[in-house]
Amino acid sequence: MTESPAVARAVETSDRVASHLHPLGSFDVDDHPVPTGREEIWRFTPLRRLRDLHKDAPLGSGATSVKVDAAEGVRVTTVGADDPARGSSGYLPTDRVSARAWAAVQQATVITVPAEAVVEQATVVTHVGTTLDHATAEHTVIVAEPHSRSTVVLRFEGSAVVADNIEIVVGDGAQLTIVSVQDWADDAVHHSSQHAKVGRDGTLRHVAVSFGGDLVRLNASVAYDGPGGQAELMGLYFADAGQHLEHRLFVDHNEPKTRSNVDYKGALQGEGAHAVWIGDVLIRKVAEGIETYESNRNLVLTDGCRADSVPNLEIETGEIQGAGHASTTGRFDDQQLFYLQSRGIEEDEARRLVVHGFFADIIRKIGVPAIEARLLATVEAELEKNVLKPVGA
Repeated sequence: MTESPAVARAVETSDRVASHLHPLGSFDVDDHPVPTGREEIWRFTPLRRLRDLHKDAPLGSGATSVKVDAAEGVRVTTVGADDPARGSSGYLPTDRVSARAWAAVQQATVITVPAEAVVEQATVVTHVGTTLDHATAEHTVIVAEPHSRSTVVLRFEGSAVVADNIEIVVGDGAQLTIVSVQDWADDAVHHSSQHAKVGRDGTLRHVAVSFGGDLVRLNASVAYDGPGGQAELMGLYFADAGQHLEHRLFVDHNEPKTRSNVDYKGALQGEGAHAVWIGDVLIRKVAEGIETYESNRNLVLTDGCRADSVPNLEIETGEIQGAGHASTTGRFDDQQLFYLQSRGIEEDEARRLVVHGFFADIIRKIGVPAIEARLLATVEAELEKNVLKPVGA
């Protein structure tokens, strides 16, 4: 395994500290210059494959169909762009694509879990792409009112060019699980910004799963609205030949005694497969007593792949419980393979078992059996696309 570079730095104190990887946001599109690819937040993204989402490609509607299967007791409404639900998470777009999507949408889908409701069944929101002829802007707001418990699954399928903003509001004492599954067709382009505000003693579990799409760039961010909040951000991705899958994480510890844990795993196979993971945790001066850890592990299955992985810590105060990070990129563990083969398991099957084990611990934490089973089946289908041979063979 090779260790990726990490960054840990102290920054100047102010009410609006600017993270070097998470610029100050603005709703005004003109405040976000057209990126050139030389900017820190864009340097890994192949801009030519964004279909001009980062420039001025028209953003309309109708390129996707959206279906919501709401669990009992969960409210689903459609509101206009000027409804106060939009912006209730405190999110400000931090890049041009997100700002353009915010300005372009005419309506938003709002999913509300009532206060103190315990909803065992998952609410499933399915976005199916129907055309690549034009790009679509979308907006979703998910609100878990105080002391509720629920799960919302977001599924993205089909062929489309989509820029969306997803706001997540976790009320005081609420427990919310969000599972975002990017299982697009091979020609889809998806730029998604998913921001959460976690209330006092609230708990968010956010799971991002990316398998499909030509280019997927997902920005997941968390801030706190009171002490005692917890956020667990998990993810898994499987990049095939030619795919670009990029995940950028930002946790803003802006309240004391908050916690966060980030754990992402990815596998790559095929010529030109490219995975990018950027993790950034900002610990503000007021955030005394916080605890945070971020981890990213990449498994390279064939030659011709590239994984970029950079964890970052930006620290203003030393009065914390703990902060750490880890990042590894490497091929199969020879000892694991030897162990399995020494017990009569063929090499290809041994490799499949290693990949399943690599992903299984995160998949089992999702807590939605139907989703877990489907993801394990998808991992198996991905492995069928290439004969797994040792890297360099």
